[in-house]
Amino acid sequence: MSNFVPGIELSRAFYGEVVAPLVPGVAHSAALIGPGSEVLAFDTARSADHDWGPRVLVFVAPEAVAEVRAKVVAGLPARFRGFPTVFGYHGNMQPGVTVTELGQWLVERLGFDPRDGVSLLDWLSAPWQSLAEVTRGEVFHDGLDGAVTGGGLEAARAALSWYPRDVWRYVLACQWRRIAQEEPFPGRCGEVGDELGSAVVGARLAREVMRLALLLRRRYPPYAKWLGSALARMPGSTELGESLGAALAARSWRERQQGLSGAYARVAALQNRVALAEPVDERVRPFFDRPFEVIGGDRFAEALMASVSDPTIRDLPVVGCVDQLSDSTDLLMQPGRARPVTAAALGLKA
Repeated sequence: MSNFVPGIELSRAFYGEVVAPLVPGVAHSAALIGPGSEVLAFDTARSADHDWGPRVLVFVAPEAVAEVRAKVVAGLPARFRGFPTVFGYHGNMQPGVTVTELGQWLVERLGFDPRDGVSLLDWLSAPWQSLAEVTRGEVFHDGLDGAVTGGGLEAARAALSWYPRDVWRYVLACQWRRIAQEEPFPGRCGEVGDELGSAVVGARLAREVMRLALLLRRRYPPYAKWLGSALARMPGSTELGESLGAALAARSWRERQQGLSGAYARVAALQNRVALAEPVDERVRPFFDRPFEVIGGDRFAEALMASVSDPTIRDLPVVGCVDQLSDSTDLLMQPGRARPVTAAALGLKA
């Protein structure tokens, strides 16, 4: 376990020592982006048991794909630093080097090519995980910049680095709305003796708070497996994590409420510091005259929407981006499904 080399380091060396010498004089970009825990730097020795090895994506002009692919595959050694260069990846035995055209790859991953501009539907239909996969990882070489229309890989990544401010406000408002819709329920479930139901709703709310905290700090939340890891790596998240941990470990609804209330207050304070909207009172309060503490998530959603200047965004229903509409993996990872569902939910033209 102690000899584990993170996949990003392995792939960087693989490109420099093996792949780059196979494509001399060929205009290309090379990177480790897309699916894989190593792209987000969450891989460990456990990750190496499947879908893992020396990997590089090589992007070339469309007319050069077949020739470069054949040359690279023929020139690969059988192993690199002890790892096979042809291995099982998502059910197929294939070389660790993928040669393709950049625009095609981007459209397959996102449903659009950001170098052509990013529309409102593009932003709201692209899952957070996919946005993270394109903007994280590492670019080893970007020789397509200036060699193709629209620029190279770094141009695409720059276009997606973070939401425009009004889109950001909208997504945050929708995230607060998700909290508002269920925040009194842990107490109400517990009051009638349903501690299991209270715990389930409390866990749902903890997830929404975690995603909200990451969004406030300009980080695309990863999918469920890495959500806690992403929060733990976010500077200043220790106390928030402790509050959420206490809520999840609670055996009674009152203890659960105490942990959630502490978490709400912290993300409320963070929103006020980010200053995307008028400040909102950060204190929790009773839910009407019932003995349940809530933050009043709609107050924050309303403040954010009031600060939106783009009339198209301001008129959207406070429903959200595709991750806030659905958590179905089969929908989120298929742009052909995610885009029409998002367009239909928000009344946008596909």
